[in-house]
Amino acid sequence: MATTFKTFLNNDIASTRTMLHEAIPITGSLVSGTYGGDTVVLGSEPHIKNYSHGMFQSVYDYPYLSSSANHIFDITVGLSSKGDLYSATTSQQAKKANIYNQMAQILMGHDITGSIQEFDEDGNILAGGTKLQEVFFLNFARLLAKDEVKKGSFNLELITTQAYTEPAVNTNRILLTDTSGSNGFFVNSPAGEYGILFADTAAGSDVLTTEGVPCGLLFYQAGIAVVSGSVFADSTIGGILHTTNDAVELSLLTGTDNSTGFNFVSASTIETAANSIRNRIYNLSFNNSTELNSSIYFCRINHNDFNYSSNPTFLSGSKIRVKNSTVDNPVSYLTTVGLYSADNELLAVAKLSEPLKKDPTTEMTLRVRLDY
Repeated sequence: MATTFKTFLNNDIASTRTMLHEAIPITGSLVSGTYGGDTVVLGSEPHIKNYSHGMFQSVYDYPYLSSSANHIFDITVGLSSKGDLYSATTSQQAKKANIYNQMAQILMGHDITGSIQEFDEDGNILAGGTKLQEVFFLNFARLLAKDEVKKGSFNLELITTQAYTEPAVNTNRILLTDTSGSNGFFVNSPAGEYGILFADTAAGSDVLTTEGVPCGLLFYQAGIAVVSGSVFADSTIGGILHTTNDAVELSLLTGTDNSTGFNFVSASTIETAANSIRNRIYNLSFNNSTELNSSIYFCRINHNDFNYSSNPTFLSGSKIRVKNSTVDNPVSYLTTVGLYSADNELLAVAKLSEPLKKDPTTEMTLRVRLDY
């Protein structure tokens, strides 16, 4: 326990903020469910977990019953009760609407009337414009997203070919990116900052009717991607896929041609829809961000400070043991720095790599860094 204290002045304390980034690659083979475990022992797709409530599906990097498994993300679908597909929905209508409302309430908030705001395609809520009413959600685990998804680093490559078999998997693909995220993000969300996801052709030719079309939102601090169902729909029914090359999608992903968005959510369960989407994720990657805050304390030791040890073995018969004669200068060895509160309560301890010799002829400054 310290018996001598020294008060920090304003110039003795400095604060810094550092952003650390980590690349997160998620391959399509992992997300598709073809990876992980013996299907006889562990069951089909042992790292894809479905729940009895049927509200969402979880993806793990290893069979989820294993202690080594890490949760990657959840996937689910939702539709707005104001959309054209809501009245046509025949499977889990209430659940899909509740999921949409829950996510919209958290991510978009409420308008001046108290109503839940729908997801806006271009982020300009006050101007109105197109709303995303049939969407799917990718909710990334905190383990991956950390404090936030780094702006401008998100890439989601989706397969737009009907048959998910080799080599057709490589024929037509689109790439969703937040290309304007680094300098064009929005701050009008209660969940923090978010950017627009734009679609471009990743493989194939004449896949999209228009390159760089907005098709979703990415909420950076929440770690949630909201993707419009238009990425799987033909342009004749409000989607973004070119009619010539991707009309094949209509037989698989849409039941009728009388409404926009992704119509297959109306007749499919959330689990079936999640499987259809997940099997068409070719690649997914982003960089996460960890905010590291540091307080740096400069412990300045003057020539007349801390020349005597607080260790009781420092004295023998009221004499300093480390002095060979009475005329020698007192000597101490610094091994530990303690940071105390205003009422002398020990808050943090820093250990030196080796003892430092201190006597009245020396002065030193110890730099203590506290990260949090």
